Amino acid sequence: MTIIILLIAISLSIAVLFLAIFYWNMKSGQYDDTYTPSVRMLFDNKPAPALRNKEQKGHKARKANKENM
Repeated sequence: MTIIILLIAISLSIAVLFLAIFYWNMKSGQYDDTYTPSVRMLFDNKPAPALRNKEQKGHKARKANKENM
């Protein structure tokens, strides 16, 4: 019988801990912006100029290799 009381006490303390963490996250503003994550994938980020130049050089090199084969 004592093990049941011990398990209930442990489970209640874990539940209170998770509730406190959730409340702390809500108060810190972690869940305030619900719109931006849903549309973030719709915006196309352009690669940096240096990266674009490397991709173009790599594409030209691959094209030259295919022509030599």
